[in-house]
Amino acid sequence: MSFSFFKVSRPKTPQEVVKAMKDSLVALDTKTVVEVKALEKALEEVEKNFVTLRCMLSGDGEVEPNMDQVSQLALEVCKEDVLALMIHKLPNLGWEARKDLVHCWSILLKQQVDSRYCSVEYIENHFEFLDFLVVCYDNKEIALNCGLMLRECIKFPTLAKYILESASFELFFKFVELPNFDVASDAFSTFKDLLTKHGTVVAEYLTAQYDEFFDQYEKLLTSPNYVTRRQSLKYYVDLASLGIPFGTSELSYNEALHSRSKVLESHDDFAEGNIDTVSILGFTAIAESPSRCKQLLQRIFVANPNKPREVKVILAKNHEKLLELLHDLSAGKGAEDEQFEEEKELIVKEIDKLSRLSKLDH
Repeated sequence: MSFSFFKVSRPKTPQEVVKAMKDSLVALDTKTVVEVKALEKALEEVEKNFVTLRCMLSGDGEVEPNMDQVSQLALEVCKEDVLALMIHKLPNLGWEARKDLVHCWSILLKQQVDSRYCSVEYIENHFEFLDFLVVCYDNKEIALNCGLMLRECIKFPTLAKYILESASFELFFKFVELPNFDVASDAFSTFKDLLTKHGTVVAEYLTAQYDEFFDQYEKLLTSPNYVTRRQSLKYYVDLASLGIPFGTSELSYNEALHSRSKVLESHDDFAEGNIDTVSILGFTAIAESPSRCKQLLQRIFVANPNKPREVKVILAKNHEKLLELLHDLSAGKGAEDEQFEEEKELIVKEIDKLSRLSKLDH
């Protein structure tokens, strides 16, 4: 006869996992946080529960997750307000727990239950959570975690729309210039996603807040911080390259940004035709996508029949470097290669023609 001295534990149900998570997060109250031993024990329990939640949501590397259980977890975390606890207790958690929290957050937001994103709907009923996550950029300990969580939220139009139209959005103009490079860069990434993920949402926002937005953006373009200037100039072109309509006049980003050309004219590097600035505006995308670089040149600089004189001067002064960069561009193999080469040839001819206009220097 064989004896077992250890009882095999029964797998927890989604309801039990969520209840354990809720209880451990609630235990991180004010009294516990100030008592070292009590805090250590409470954090250990939270970490253990996050590991369990993560495994149930995404599997353990050997066993795939049970999708019925995943759906049930998504419903339970909303029903028991665990999503709210995840956000508000985030500053109290350790590094491992925060990492697992962000992983679980990403899965929960994307999980559909009966064609509904229940976690997204929960946040739609508690938009203040988004404000909290934005403000957390001021806390460098959790800023990067909150940035990841925000970018997951921004994938959904309703959540992105709220942030754009909220008072919290203006804080990004401050956060992108924070002294901590990692935090500032992360804030820039979130800022960019807000302005590029959902064309219609952004179009509506810019239609209503066009002057206010660009008044703030001009400050970034003329910032004394070199990294801020470089990043904001790069994103300036990203906006222009979208070419989406907004407003009743169906003004494209490109046309709208050209109407603010005085911003670039006032920028010393741009006005002087500094090739580094030109690289930012037209060629930083080369490594990522040669066709995108060609598209930017075509749309912003070369094919525009109403180019400002300043743009013509830049193209003329830097034509050798620009032609060299264009020469190295290749669309790669495929059906679009021939069209790419034809369009590139047109751009080369236009730049070459501008380089012969000596009057531009006067």
